Amino acid sequence: MPTFDLPGRRLGTSGGRPGARPLALARRAPWASSAYVAAVQSGAYALRPLPEADRQAVLRAHSTNVDNLRAGRWHTLLTSAFLVEEPLDPAHGAILLGILGGAETVWGSRRTAAVFAFGHLGASLLVYGGLRATDASKETRSAVDVGASYGLNAVLGAAAASLPHRAARAVAAAGVLGLVVRPLVREGRTFTDAGHLAALLLGLGAGHKGAFTRG
Repeated sequence: MPTFDLPGRRLGTSGGRPGARPLALARRAPWASSAYVAAVQSGAYALRPLPEADRQAVLRAHSTNVDNLRAGRWHTLLTSAFLVEEPLDPAHGAILLGILGGAETVWGSRRTAAVFAFGHLGASLLVYGGLRATDASKETRSAVDVGASYGLNAVLGAAAASLPHRAARAVAAAGVLGLVVRPLVREGRTFTDAGHLAALLLGLGAGHKGAFTRG
């Protein structure tokens, strides 16, 4: 009997429950990634009509900056992932949805969310610790630091490190590392560039060890 392979299940062309294959495919549809990107965009458009000072105040209040975390505003570790400074343009929105949605299709919603959260939380805390250790300026301590980029870099790193062939893993890991390291060696680099590298390394480690990405 011909069979079709789906993640976590082997389905035949006949037999079994009617409609099982469409249900399995539906479970693998990237609904969580779509909902997340929609939430990020909705929040950005909701803030857009506000006066610039008010909008910046809202973003700063939900940022994982030093002032907020040192004051115990740990909720910003969650809320910062759902806010962006400006609505995503079509290209960046498509990239975000494509990477997260592709990972969700392969790993499932829970594992993708776990990798994203691991990278976002881990990188945010590492950046916080680094800035406190280096006695950052007042402007940096209260900076706006929101967005999906930390989590996205972790998912990208985990995807690269979990490719099935060694050569493909090496090439993919080198490629994404090159993209993330490049901003760090240019003038005008910021602490978020270091955060992107931290998140990517966390993702590479998680993918290499199979943490979060394998059942």
